Amino acid sequence: MIGRESELRRLARLASSSEPAVAIIAGEPGIGKTRLVHELLATLPAETVVLIGQAEPGSLSRPYEVLLDAVDGRPEVDEEQLDALTDARRSPVERLHTGLSLLADLTGDAPAVIVFEDLHWADSESAALFERIADQRGPRLLIGTYRPEEVTRRQPVAGLLARMERRHAVSHVRLDRLTPSQTAALLAAATGAPASMRAVTALHHRTGGNPFFLEELLRALPGVDLDALVEQPLPWSLAEVLRRQVEDLEAVSLRIVEAATVLGHRIPFDLLADVTDAGEDELILVLRDLVTRGVLVESGVDEFAFRHALVREAIGSQMLGRQRRRLHEAALDVLLRGGSSDPAMVAHHACGAGRYDDMIAAARRGAALYLSIGSAYQALQLAEMGLDELPDDIELLAFAARSAWLAGLLDDAIRYGRRWRDLAGTATERAESLYLLVRLAWELREPGEVRTLTHDIETLIAQLPPGADQARAMTAIAQSAYLTDEVDTVLLWSDRALALADEFDLPAVRLAALVEKGSMLIERSRTTAEGRRILSGLIDEAEAAGEWVLAARALHALVDGEPPTSPTEHAAVLERMRVDAERAGFEQLSVATYYRGRARLALRTGDLNAAIEALEEGRERDRNYRRRGRWAEYHGVFLAGLYLEAGELDRVERLIADLAALPNNPPTTIPGLAFHLACRRGDLPRAEANMNEFVKALAEQLWRSGEQAHDLIAAALELGLPTEMLDRLAGALLDGEVWDSNRILVNAQLAEARGHHAEALAGYLSIADAHILGPVVRGTVHVNTARCLLALDRPGEAATATQAAATLLAQWGGWRLADLARVRTRLGLTETDHAAPGPSTLTPREREVAILITDGLTNTELARRLYISPKTAAVHVSNILRKLNISSRTEVAAQVGGP
Repeated sequence: MIGRESELRRLARLASSSEPAVAIIAGEPGIGKTRLVHELLATLPAETVVLIGQAEPGSLSRPYEVLLDAVDGRPEVDEEQLDALTDARRSPVERLHTGLSLLADLTGDAPAVIVFEDLHWADSESAALFERIADQRGPRLLIGTYRPEEVTRRQPVAGLLARMERRHAVSHVRLDRLTPSQTAALLAAATGAPASMRAVTALHHRTGGNPFFLEELLRALPGVDLDALVEQPLPWSLAEVLRRQVEDLEAVSLRIVEAATVLGHRIPFDLLADVTDAGEDELILVLRDLVTRGVLVESGVDEFAFRHALVREAIGSQMLGRQRRRLHEAALDVLLRGGSSDPAMVAHHACGAGRYDDMIAAARRGAALYLSIGSAYQALQLAEMGLDELPDDIELLAFAARSAWLAGLLDDAIRYGRRWRDLAGTATERAESLYLLVRLAWELREPGEVRTLTHDIETLIAQLPPGADQARAMTAIAQSAYLTDEVDTVLLWSDRALALADEFDLPAVRLAALVEKGSMLIERSRTTAEGRRILSGLIDEAEAAGEWVLAARALHALVDGEPPTSPTEHAAVLERMRVDAERAGFEQLSVATYYRGRARLALRTGDLNAAIEALEEGRERDRNYRRRGRWAEYHGVFLAGLYLEAGELDRVERLIADLAALPNNPPTTIPGLAFHLACRRGDLPRAEANMNEFVKALAEQLWRSGEQAHDLIAAALELGLPTEMLDRLAGALLDGEVWDSNRILVNAQLAEARGHHAEALAGYLSIADAHILGPVVRGTVHVNTARCLLALDRPGEAATATQAAATLLAQWGGWRLADLARVRTRLGLTETDHAAPGPSTLTPREREVAILITDGLTNTELARRLYISPKTAAVHVSNILRKLNISSRTEVAAQVGGP
């Protein structure tokens, strides 16, 4: 059910309704229509009556074939009714009513799901029966499945679909092919381990994301490594199924479709005409037939493609090698005569024709072109095609290293990057390779290698004359220092590079140096304004120059440091970062960092569920790929922190186990999370042990986080950690670069714990409106303020503070909300004293749960329907009842209504 969760939820909602409903499921063969139906049936209550009828090829001449298949073998079917249904002497109307009566006897008043599979093959009587079933009342879901490409105007289903659309509220479910990330998830589920991005990309392209084809490849070659599976020939059974689509073609059509298999993924009409010597009218007729058969699709203006790459592969495997080579030669000659602007196509045909000089030249042009437009993986493929012939080519190695890095293939990037460095013939080439290798070593969490490479760059600077190459090397050192949090070194080398950029008019170097400098400054509380000014000022220039990586990095620094002043601006900057990263082909920023940014944006609006869902989505997209280094579990630590907020402690424990299984975690990661978890679980001995390990690791970490300091101190205070340990922890967590507001908050927390309520209150009041803290932390500041005011016997002011806290924490949960509830209880306040209950207070997820509650679902059924735990479902239900100010699930419908 990978990639089909939302469709399954839609059908389940229809099946659980007390009203009749109709759903039409459309999709190509092998896309999962039948599987979706059977997954739905597995969720139905035992009392639901299920009838499934299957139309077969050729059933158009067999009246009521689908109904007969559905009731076949059911002992409760009346034989006289069956005889009447198949009696050709009876009138069509009489037989139709017999069919309806038969179904009514089988279903009665019970909930029912009736399925007509493959309506495109259904006879006209079955189609008419389907339409009349849709007119019946009662708790019934009628489902039809069909293949759109096999429907013609002469088939009964064509008229049926048009009439159903006019007369009924039909839920259309269109199943599309799997996306690359969904393909990765399917491969991971089938093999039990994440797949490499290279294998996922190749298999997704090979199968087009069709689940059936993927499963057939895996089933035919069990135990084969996925990277090896990419190169394996098609299983005989699958190849035969695919070739069957063209087995009855006439000789001319076969000659044209064979030529099309050689021409590549995109088949220009004019090129196909030139290669086959076919006239325009003749070629149009053949292509129209191939499109009708579903072999080809019209992919653009005067351009065609195979509907499935495996069809192309199956046809091509039957051709002679000499036949393929001659077609490649013909295509290459046409392209070169016409001065083709598509180097990938030229390289493909040059390789197939054995003309390697032409192939190398096209590979170099193509790699440069695709890198410039953000198609990093395509650039890598072309560079590797050239390297197969010239493995020591410096230019191709540089293209391969850069494109592999952008595409997220770090192992390939570092392999090509090191070979590029080792074969570099000049100091300039060596400096460029080292620039990339420093970044790769950091991403792979190899600090020793970062230091070694940085030293090599410093040595090279002395060998380079003042100018572009020397300035570029200086930015490489600045980048290295930024990655390792060496503030002074970043500023020193970026300023040196900027001086050379001004002297020699080097705009690209200037932009690179400014990105390193601005990114460093924005992370420090005293210089953040200057950092924002630098980064904001260079983005337009970087985009205009086509420096998409630099533009995306600058935007990332803006949203990852001190966030923009408003959520709207934050969202705009985040989307701009994603667009620029996609233009660069920078997979890390366009996917992994983007979802992290969405979570941070949700935090800005105080929506805990939305933040968790964004990270879960990003993690799901990433975790099915085999990764190394910093990106192996990019979302895990952040997600663990949010589950600690929500009180989902078992999930936190599982995340810690996932992280601990990965190599090269930062030394503070596991002990920090383990300490926080032990505090929230009230486990003092384990918390003390974890804290000692955490503080020891923290001493070697150059940066500090004010958010982390507040979270851990709050957890330690809830546990009741001794004062001397609290002081030690706070001293380790805070340094001069932590934001003043965070430091004031932590100190106020400690003062309150010591009973110094006036001192703590002064601290809380000074930061109550501090934008840098975010709405959720400000909510806790107001809760703590109220607590101090109560201790100072000022209940009226405390009540006002709780009102402010309730507004800020309206879409939050976990320990912060529990703290607020305790203060409200001490004040004698109820949940509704300061809030106007109603559906508008529900989050989108709570609204979805509320709609399902109106259908009578239990917590267990909610959990199964929404793919969440029963405990999470119970929390959602509790929140809904509280926000709507009602006490019974049966009252939900009156306020929320139906779907």
